[in-house]
Amino acid sequence: MNSFQRLQRQAAGVSGPMRVAFAALIALAATTAPAALAPASAAPDFTLHVMDGPNLRLKEQRGRVVMVNFWATWCGPCRQEMPQLNRLYEKYKASGFVLLGVNVDDDQRKAAEVAGKLGVTFPVLLDTDKVVSKLYDLSTMPSTVIIDRDGKVRYVHRGYLTGYEDNYEKQIRELLK
Repeated sequence: MNSFQRLQRQAAGVSGPMRVAFAALIALAATTAPAALAPASAAPDFTLHVMDGPNLRLKEQRGRVVMVNFWATWCGPCRQEMPQLNRLYEKYKASGFVLLGVNVDDDQRKAAEVAGKLGVTFPVLLDTDKVVSKLYDLSTMPSTVIIDRDGKVRYVHRGYLTGYEDNYEKQIRELLK
């Protein structure tokens, strides 16, 4: 159980002003990056199977700007975000940008079906055992981590709302310079 889940469980038995305080604490936990993902820290390395290919290791992407987007088929904002991520991938991949979509579903076939329907062209990695999700201490879907050419975490985004892609693009352009 991660810290976010512990806070949720504790808040369930609290009422009145303390419940408001717990709600604020939970909101903060949902929007704050865990220590492992602090800006300028080394991105935790992982190896996952690519849906339509071999295994891929994050460390092998050094020298490129990497966006790691954690998503699930049951996540509406994830599906909403995918076409925008695809656009960014297509626009910047020739400039040294890599986008890795890490799917956390148990069912690989469902992940492949949704990725196909959405026309995803970037690599989709499968984290069916949730090993990488735990390594990155996910508390929100989708979660997006942008990593610089030296393998350091530069930006962490939790959730998705229309327009976030404009901020992603600004950050990607800055790191590609």
